[in-house]
Amino acid sequence: MSPTIQTHVLMVSLFYQGHINPMLRFAKVLNSKGVHVTIATTEHASDQMQNGSWQRDDLLDFGYFADGLELGLDRDKNLDILLEEYLPRDGAKNISNLIDFIENKGKKLSCIIGNCFVPWVASVAKAHNIPCGMLWVQSCATYTISYNYFKNPSNFPSLSDPNNMVKIDGLPLLRVCDLPTYVLPSTPPHFRNVVATTINTLDQFDWIFGSSFNEIEEIFINFMANHKPISLIGPLVPPTMFEEQNHIQDNNDICINWLNKQKPSSIIYIALGSISVLSQGETDVIASILEDDNKLHFLWVRKEGEKGWGRKMGDLPKGFLDKTKDRGLIVSWCCQEKVLMHPSIQCFLTHCGWNSTLEAITGGVPVIAYPDWTDQVTNAKLLVDVFNVGVRMRKSDNGGELSKDEVKRCISEVTQGPNAMAMKNQAIKWKEGAKNATLPNGSSSKIINDFICEIKGEVA
Repeated sequence: MSPTIQTHVLMVSLFYQGHINPMLRFAKVLNSKGVHVTIATTEHASDQMQNGSWQRDDLLDFGYFADGLELGLDRDKNLDILLEEYLPRDGAKNISNLIDFIENKGKKLSCIIGNCFVPWVASVAKAHNIPCGMLWVQSCATYTISYNYFKNPSNFPSLSDPNNMVKIDGLPLLRVCDLPTYVLPSTPPHFRNVVATTINTLDQFDWIFGSSFNEIEEIFINFMANHKPISLIGPLVPPTMFEEQNHIQDNNDICINWLNKQKPSSIIYIALGSISVLSQGETDVIASILEDDNKLHFLWVRKEGEKGWGRKMGDLPKGFLDKTKDRGLIVSWCCQEKVLMHPSIQCFLTHCGWNSTLEAITGGVPVIAYPDWTDQVTNAKLLVDVFNVGVRMRKSDNGGELSKDEVKRCISEVTQGPNAMAMKNQAIKWKEGAKNATLPNGSSSKIINDFICEIKGEVA
């Protein structure tokens, strides 16, 4: 490692892929500008990190800290006490020890950055007299909603009726069912509590960064400028998504090899993230549509037998694989950014996690939005009614089941309906905006450069 490297940033994240990925991508951007970054997450996630695609280099290290729970315990089942008790106490103590370890090796930390689910990082940084920032890993819209709700809850109507309307200055008119689920009375209280703590400790952070970009969420940035400003440094997606890729070649990638044999704009890409799972009923309905219509070609990412938050993934109908083998490919994992950049992709059936949302926008791909929980429902609202790049797929009001007619409607609207071309054109427009934000003179690049100058003590 070069002894001339003086600027060193510590990043602290929860262990979920959707939290670590934007942190890692932020770290890579800082690395490209000569900043040394150590990414810290909990010890039980070390195998996942070391076996993944995240490779350390001269400017990137990984650190691990004990969260206080025994390693063999299921973190998801104990998430309430982990978030509210163990991490703020044991996690904070062990991050403090990690800071001492790093600095005792002669590596003075210039800044600590936590994500929005580890708000206790600010107090640790203060104890060490180190400046502290936060990376908000959701949309700027959910930042605005969360700030308004936890600062002024009396301004919100009853949240027990999903159809009640919510008016928040700076935002489009929302229904209760469009709000992040962690503000609803039905949500487990520990989710609401950790976001409430985050909002109530915002003043302890020197910087609030967002993984979005100015061009697509300008109205929310402008509103928060009068409260607790947020600086958007994204989209935090792999840099390869900004490169021209007329035809992707990767002989070791089964998905890309298969996509290379398909016609342009012919494939429905189905992927619902690392936590959400489809029930048996949902699986049956989607599979039956794909099976019955021989004009539909698809790439479906699904982990057979996978469980998410206690729910088991539905099994594919008997005979489905044989009947669709000439039109479809099912895999347990794919490199999503490569898939979304492939010219054969026509649309993306997504759970609307923010990382997937940004990747769809950067890829210029229209979406079928089928959210599950947390910020996903708000992201679906953004994709359909604010960004205008997709349609919303909903369960029926009676019994809450997904119907075949609804799946058919959504596929038809986004692929061949009267608004399909407008959605595609708008998606391409946002794709250009995403790329422009990351260019040397782009809005996100300027913010990152100013931040680096600040932590170096230089004049921007």
